[in-house]
Amino acid sequence: MSEVLVLAQRDGDEIRRATAETVALARAFGPPALVVAGPWNDGVARSAAAAGPEKVYALSGLPDDSVSALAVAESLADLAARSVAVLLPSTREGKEVAAHLAARLESGVVTDAVRLEPDAEGRPVATQSVFAGTFTVRSRVTRGVPVVTVKPGAAEPGPATEPVVVPLAATPSPVATAVRVLDRSVRPKGDRPQLTEAEIVVSGGRGTAGDFSAVEALADALGAAVGASRAAVDSGWYPHAYQVGQTGVTVSPQVYLACGISGAIQHLAGMQTAKTIVAVNKDPEAPIMAVADFAVVGDLHAVLPKATEEIVARRR
Repeated sequence: MSEVLVLAQRDGDEIRRATAETVALARAFGPPALVVAGPWNDGVARSAAAAGPEKVYALSGLPDDSVSALAVAESLADLAARSVAVLLPSTREGKEVAAHLAARLESGVVTDAVRLEPDAEGRPVATQSVFAGTFTVRSRVTRGVPVVTVKPGAAEPGPATEPVVVPLAATPSPVATAVRVLDRSVRPKGDRPQLTEAEIVVSGGRGTAGDFSAVEALADALGAAVGASRAAVDSGWYPHAYQVGQTGVTVSPQVYLACGISGAIQHLAGMQTAKTIVAVNKDPEAPIMAVADFAVVGDLHAVLPKATEEIVARRR
């Protein structure tokens, strides 16, 4: 059986959780083979094995200061052409590589899949939430090798494996390495999980009135990430990097708590595929209440501290 390529997303030596989720989905279509671009060491090897692939291609030879999306796509083209499918986490980097790779393969590409199922020929059929979450559609690639990006949170990671590691030399063209990154700054990591990979997200909106302390306290009690609505971000109450919505970050956690968020369609587009949605809002008619699995009518500044206190007490 031909393998399914999965392109890893990494932070330094750590392979992101979204990659392990994508590897788990790939098993439905063939043996998953993980492609890890960049420096290779023991830490990367352990993290790659934890993602659960049968094989790991260690892609080396890319200049550290190049913009590598096109270079990665060029280097993977021959390998991808012999694969059942190519799956990538649906991040900015993943989508960019997917577009370049699909163009080189003259294949179709499907983005932001929230579920994958094999068709009669064993090729992936993707379920997507489109038009700001208004419709759910099922799509499949009808030409070439399917290239699919998968939203974080679409699956549970599988167990770690002992994969075969195969060195793979990059073959970037001069065009692919013509643009250089002049500087990089790494955002300091806090104790909270990364927003796009967290299993629980607690978000605050206009109802916080700029005070996110109750939202952050509940998130810390739950081991959750913190998000924010566009209204909160535009008001300068929380950094733009934490905006959840159509023009911000798309999340698909197991549990999403929307606190003081009205539920405008722009926000719903970024979180509607969460497995369970909990809304806390003073307005029982707020649009978020219509999509919530559990709705609490009340002031978040009164509700959240009580919830946090109870959670902390039960964990003692």
